[in-house]
Amino acid sequence: MMKKQIILVVLAGLLSSCTAYRQQREHSRQLEAARSILKTTPVVDTHIDFPWSLVERKEWFQPGYTGLALRHPGGEFDFERAVQGGLHGAFMSIYIPASYQKKPGSAKAVADSLITTIDQVVQAHPGYFSYGRGPEDVLAAFKAGKVALPMGMENGAPIEQLEDVEYFFRRGIRYITLTHSRDNQLCDSSYDTLQTNGGLSVFGKQVVREMNRLGMMVDVSHLSDKSISDVLKVANKPLLASHSACRHFTPGFIRNLPDSLIQAIAKTGGVVQVPFSHFFLSDTSRAEYNAAESALREKGLPGQSPEARYFMRKELMKATTSAATVADQIDYIRKLVGIDYVGIGSDFDGVGLALPPDLADVSMYPNLIAELLKRGYSESDIRKICSENLLRVWKANE
Repeated sequence: MMKKQIILVVLAGLLSSCTAYRQQREHSRQLEAARSILKTTPVVDTHIDFPWSLVERKEWFQPGYTGLALRHPGGEFDFERAVQGGLHGAFMSIYIPASYQKKPGSAKAVADSLITTIDQVVQAHPGYFSYGRGPEDVLAAFKAGKVALPMGMENGAPIEQLEDVEYFFRRGIRYITLTHSRDNQLCDSSYDTLQTNGGLSVFGKQVVREMNRLGMMVDVSHLSDKSISDVLKVANKPLLASHSACRHFTPGFIRNLPDSLIQAIAKTGGVVQVPFSHFFLSDTSRAEYNAAESALREKGLPGQSPEARYFMRKELMKATTSAATVADQIDYIRKLVGIDYVGIGSDFDGVGLALPPDLADVSMYPNLIAELLKRGYSESDIRKICSENLLRVWKANE
């Protein structure tokens, strides 16, 4: 009897090893297929917080700081890893913290400084980066092996008068997230309980119309439901949600989009760009990150230190959140409205360490694509998600 049990245990172990080997081999095959697709299709990511991350790390305007765009070990975006991941259209977030809304002119000054940062990166490294004024610039950068750096303004606080919209358009801004964490002069935020404007303000409506006139995409991420509903009534071009997930997976988290608004955005011909952060993906992913962060605090490690990053990656490797969790979001949007209305808006460099270990920086988009291939997505579907949907919306706004 004992020999029989030993034989059964050995057989079970061999079977498990064979299954794991087959799964690993299949994953490798899908990863290779993903990389093959990216040789002919660029990734366009609509939200990367590289400029503000330089501010947070006190690297902003320091000697040689533009070189961090080439290789930035402390961050999640740089040229070296972007080309590994197939990223050739990286929307740089010109993020304006809500604190700058309090003093007239200060938000505009911050926006100008951050835009200048991107200008200086392109001017310092023309062999690696290019401007991203339109969809054709992204495609040209892809063909040349460069990374185009279009810009989106996160928080419309710098728009103090209507002429400011055209001013920032001329400076390279191609979308504006109308607000961020607090209500502003344009509309109300999903994070604010005051609901100051009752949705989109009178001035906000003027700004949306001006953005449509100029060909600047209107971004509804961070907006309250009422603000988005008001934008839908005013806008006459396809809308963008640059980094928004589905409220279906996070009931009660107003920052994410409900089904009705995802459907409404799709009806405009717009697109919902899915983020990668634990904060957005599900209640489970948020709980897993909070548990890991609690363990980090107990260790007493500084939040942005290499030791902290290593510890958090190790802790999050134990969790269930992964590229598959992001694929669940894409699945849901595809089933709800169709494959033509979903894309990628990672929020790299903007969410601290709250990223799945297999989507931890811009080199890792192939892991998500491999997961989608595993689920039966076609090459045509992948191309739409990577860039074609977003480029279509951008072109339609032009």
